[in-house]
Parts: sequence; structure tokens; C-alpha cells
Amino acid sequence: MIGRLNHVAIAVPDLAAAAATYRDMLGAAVSEPLELPEHGVTTVFVDLPNTKIELLAVLGEDSPIAGFLARNPRGGMHHVCYEVDDLEAACAHLHARGVRVLGDGRPKIGAHGKPVVFLHPADLCGTLVELEQV
Repeated sequence: MIGRLNHVAIAVPDLAAAAATYRDMLGAAVSEPLELPEHGVTTVFVDLPNTKIELLAVLGEDSPIAGFLARNPRGGMHHVCYEVDDLEAACAHLHARGVRVLGDGRPKIGAHGKPVVFLHPADLCGTLVELEQV
């Protein structure tokens, strides 16, 4: 059902500093920041030959990563994102097996302009998983 790894997301307390680390120290191509108010984050993508790293920063008081950063003030891995061909079918398959979709259960449009859902970490080995339809 899941396809390739789309990205690994890292929550960071300072997006500009984190982007500079990847760009200046590691020599990676780094995108411009993109605000996603509906997700409560500002994101930057680091392009790698085989996947992407998504750097996430808090946007607004209701940001879902604010609590994560409160517990992990230096930041850390937040979630992994896998591609799926049919998000609706994937959600039905997972729901039938007891996996919970976070939020209202309906896909939202993600940073790549494609439908995404997040799956409860307690149902998937303690890892927050994002599924993105490709």
C-alpha cells in the first residue's frame, strides 16, 4: 500500500537557522519558507537525491508542533511521510485495521498541494505518519 518515502519532517525552534545549517554546512538545496496556516506550520524543504527533509516551525498559537517543541526545545524528528496512490483506499484499509486518522479524518491539502492525512503514532510503532496522495 505505501509507496516511497516522501520526506522526514524535523520540528525546529528556529527555521532560518535550521535552513542555514542544511544549506551552508551540509551543502543542500533548501526551498524558500512556505506558510501553511491550515496546518499551523511554516515549512522549508531540503532536497536530497533520494528524498526530502521537511523543516517545520510553529505558525500561530494553535500550531500542532508547539507542544512537541515544548517537550523537545532543540527540535527533533516529528513525522515521516509515505506516498500512496489512493489516499481514500489507504485510509479505508487502515481504518478497518484499527488505525486512527488524526483530526476530523478527512484529508487536507499539504505543502506539496496534494491531499494528506496524519495517522496516530500509537497505532504505528510510536511514529507519527503522514500519507500523501501522489
